[in-house]
Amino acid sequence: MADSSKIVLDDKNNGEEIEIDPSVLEVIMGIAAEKVDGVAEMHGNVRSGINWVLGREDLRRGITISVNDKHELVADAYVSVEAGCNVPKVAKALQKSLKSQVLQMTDLNLKEINVHVIGLVFPTEQEQNDSGNSQLFSDIDEKGKNESTQES
Repeated sequence: MADSSKIVLDDKNNGEEIEIDPSVLEVIMGIAAEKVDGVAEMHGNVRSGINWVLGREDLRRGITISVNDKHELVADAYVSVEAGCNVPKVAKALQKSLKSQVLQMTDLNLKEINVHVIGLVFPTEQEQNDSGNSQLFSDIDEKGKNESTQES
């Protein structure tokens, strides 16, 4: 869960400050995480589960931001990956995507991005049937004879 404190960006030249709520960073990272190939879904907490039941989309689901003792940003991402994917590659791509997105949009540097793989998501039977994997021998009829050798 995000800290209740704001993250302050200083402009030392002008003496101006910009405050960013950590939930804004969580939304930015949640959107970026869903676009990474191999990430099947994000896992949230009780609050995001209630929002899902009520039909609300929680874009920061599965992402938490905290500030460590050295005042550095630490992010945790809780995801399920698609079965058959290389998990370390997906995690590395997720870290790279989250870091670049936050840097691009806020000019903040994340010290750590911890990826927690909660589970694997397997394709449903319908998706397997659509891909054609269920009919390996489509040219053989029900009797087990090859159609090309049948007599008319």
